[in-house]
Amino acid sequence: MACLWKHNLSYWRNPQYTAVRFFYTVIISLMFGTICWKFGSRRGTQHDIFNAMGAMYAAVLFIGITNATSVQPVISIERFVSYRERAAGMYSALPFAFSLVTVEFPYILVQSLIYGSIFYSLGSFEWTAAKFLWYLFFMYFTLLYFTFYGMMTTAITPNHTIAPIIAAPFYTLWNLFCGFMIPRKRIPVWWRWYYWANPVSWTLYGLLTSQFGDLDQPLLMADGVTSTTVVAFLEEHFGFRHDFLGAVAAMVAGFCVLFAVVFALAIKYLNFQRR
Repeated sequence: MACLWKHNLSYWRNPQYTAVRFFYTVIISLMFGTICWKFGSRRGTQHDIFNAMGAMYAAVLFIGITNATSVQPVISIERFVSYRERAAGMYSALPFAFSLVTVEFPYILVQSLIYGSIFYSLGSFEWTAAKFLWYLFFMYFTLLYFTFYGMMTTAITPNHTIAPIIAAPFYTLWNLFCGFMIPRKRIPVWWRWYYWANPVSWTLYGLLTSQFGDLDQPLLMADGVTSTTVVAFLEEHFGFRHDFLGAVAAMVAGFCVLFAVVFALAIKYLNFQRR
């Protein structure tokens, strides 16, 4: 509890990290919301679905990678301060690590509410309680796992200078195998496993399916002649099913737990202190 209170005060007194992150979220939300103006209400053609998915995909990567990158120097400083305090017996490694994880929850909740309310309204997505809450759910846990990933990469490396070098290749892989540029069904079988191991692919699965996965309205295909339904297109092209939404939500939350646990274990067992 003492660690949690300490880190709560530390975050509150660090507006360069917390306030700037909120400000950046507002700017990105307005930028993407105006660029993708009313994309969510256009569902008549195949390109409309691609546009909506592209807006989600770009915003997730922009804000997510920013979260992961900005948290790294904060964690690096807190870790080196903890070496002295842990040596003095003030607390142990795991309470220190999990208090850093816990203190992020309210800040990311506010960040998700800022982004979700601005982008969702400007994008003119369907205003039903269920769909809006699903959108907030997936954005909240997505920003959580990106933040915890940044914390984890800092914990397994000596400092925040090396951490981005380790993290960057995985951003590229997450981008490539998320299912937007190359849908899962078109990824070679020997690489398809990485699609399932990619947290961003589960995020896009959840965001797109929660908004469009229950729509039986007609959808005009790219050739301008063939038509299908939105539900059928999502399943045939992307392999997305609305009845799988609960499992998708569990997977997105599971990546948060995974990165948080690895972060805590790295704090406990790895020591980069120079004597």
